[in-house]
Amino acid sequence: MIPVNKFKLLVSDRKIILNALKKNWISSVGPEVKKFEDNFKELIGKKYCSSVSSGSAALDIALKVIDIKKGDEIIIPNFTIISPAISIIKLGGIPVPIDCDFYNWNMKINEIEKNISKKTKAIIATHIYGYPIQIDKIRQICNKHRIILIEDAAEMLGHKYKGKQCGSFGDLSIFSLYSNKHITTGEGGMVLTNIRKYKDKIFDYKNLCFGKKNRFNHYDIGWNYRFTNLQASLGISQIRRINKIILKKKEIGKKYYNNLKNCKNIYIQKPKLNNIENVYWVIGILILNKKMTATKFRNELKKYKIETREFFWPMNKQDALKKYNLKLKKNYKNSEYISKYGLYLPSGLATSDKDINYVCKCVKKIKKRFNF
Repeated sequence: MIPVNKFKLLVSDRKIILNALKKNWISSVGPEVKKFEDNFKELIGKKYCSSVSSGSAALDIALKVIDIKKGDEIIIPNFTIISPAISIIKLGGIPVPIDCDFYNWNMKINEIEKNISKKTKAIIATHIYGYPIQIDKIRQICNKHRIILIEDAAEMLGHKYKGKQCGSFGDLSIFSLYSNKHITTGEGGMVLTNIRKYKDKIFDYKNLCFGKKNRFNHYDIGWNYRFTNLQASLGISQIRRINKIILKKKEIGKKYYNNLKNCKNIYIQKPKLNNIENVYWVIGILILNKKMTATKFRNELKKYKIETREFFWPMNKQDALKKYNLKLKKNYKNSEYISKYGLYLPSGLATSDKDINYVCKCVKKIKKRFNF
């Protein structure tokens, strides 16, 4: 089976983990944690950076530190992982989903201001799959309406938008370090900000809000979202080669694009769209003929021992969210379509040219057999 994500662990990665083990620094207290956080904030260009246990934990904390109250509205993409909606609901807020663009899959920026109300507290702007969202335009909207920008750059570590690192635009920015991300520590995440008052809150909320006078008299409800020294050591090793990782991802994406760009009724994103470069975090394809759904296509590829993933399921269709108060619009046609007809192909850093050629050959074979 060609896995959808094949991680590439180098000898240098193993060495740095073993060194951390030899020093007996394995928990969240260890020198590698701070070193990794320092390297990370230097890369992104933020003053403060705190490691956490996952990207979802990073969202929980980002929303907690801005003091979300019951009834506060937070604008999110309708097409994304469920994590932002869950984090908002847990704090009593109301997610306000916005439909996505059909071709770049990011939230429609021209729909944002129409959905801002007196209750709007923040926007979670997520960079989806390949193209960075036009985050500078969202920054302007937030400044105009005096609302907070949380930049979800979970899928964009190391990629730039208009010469600036993705993750450098938000009042708070979050990243994921899950196994399929550009840098992985197995599980993990980061929260970054330039705002001093958020910095201490981030640390406290990830660390159970221990008391200042009496440690075990906790002053607020927090979480144990700490990050381990062993994870940090692996992150340090990889962040040193982040530029090479990004180049490799783009190289994989361009090979897929050149192989599949002429396939009728299969849309694959270009390396560049309107001067915005694609990082190809995943190699997403969209079927433009309703004769073949993503589920059916995936099942056919599985017969050739190719693992794939369907696209995110839209927030307005999530079974888990139906009993909660989402502020929904009537029309989410783009995200509903691409969630049904979109899937992504194997694209991990260890994906070989042989793998790519084989996957593309099978895609074309299935397309021809089913005549779509």
